[in-house]
Amino acid sequence: MKFTERLERAMQRSNSLVCVGLDTDPKRMPEGISVSDFNKAIIEATSDLVCAYKPNLAFYEALGDEGWDALKETLQQIPAEIPVIADAKRGDIGNTAAAYAKAIFDIYGFDAATVNPYLGFDSVEPFISYQDNGVFILCRTSNAGSSDFQELLCQYGDGYRTLYEIVALKASTWNTHGNIGLVIGATYPEELDTIRRQHPELPLLVPGVGAQGGDLALAVRYGIDANGRGMIINSSRQILYASTGKDFDKAARQAAAALRDEINQHRSGHTTG
Repeated sequence: MKFTERLERAMQRSNSLVCVGLDTDPKRMPEGISVSDFNKAIIEATSDLVCAYKPNLAFYEALGDEGWDALKETLQQIPAEIPVIADAKRGDIGNTAAAYAKAIFDIYGFDAATVNPYLGFDSVEPFISYQDNGVFILCRTSNAGSSDFQELLCQYGDGYRTLYEIVALKASTWNTHGNIGLVIGATYPEELDTIRRQHPELPLLVPGVGAQGGDLALAVRYGIDANGRGMIINSSRQILYASTGKDFDKAARQAAAALRDEINQHRSGHTTG
């Protein structure tokens, strides 16, 4: 089954656009608990409230062998019906990109991955060739420094467009298998609106709500598609560390439920089909 179909089913099953980012940092966890046990508790507390999980590989790589083991154990704990996105932001020349894609999709079994398009099509194509897997291309990212490059006006055709718009246009032309989406930060709602209007068919992965201060109401208003879905709203720290005590899993559930309900309130006024 294609990633987009699995995602759609998960959204409808949980009535949720929430993705929990499993960016697990031992320095912020309660003492005496392992990364894998922490993640297991988070997953058990939130699995009926989400449409996806998104481990950021950097947090596991930073722990060495222990981190990779924790990642494998975490993936085994996620229910099979919930898609899992590798927040890897990979981007390299073709043969190296092919090795990255093999590791993420074949070895670890992720359903989708984030990919950096800076090196062009041949760096993205090995990921796209996994037709049943999702590929979320970095377009307008949520960090403050994204404007250094992504807002630059570049000649394109007979006129000029911002670099992030060109990335979205290229992604749309590459989407021959229907498995490409875009990463657009909630911290830039006007750009989110622009991209959704220009590319109504592409799924959007939207970080930046919660700790990064993105406007949730505007993100939902500008990001959903005609069916009231079409976007994955990621929250990491706001859910993972809702409490630093032994009740962290209960607090995480409350935070995830509150986010889902708030998103659904905003969705209800903007669904057209």
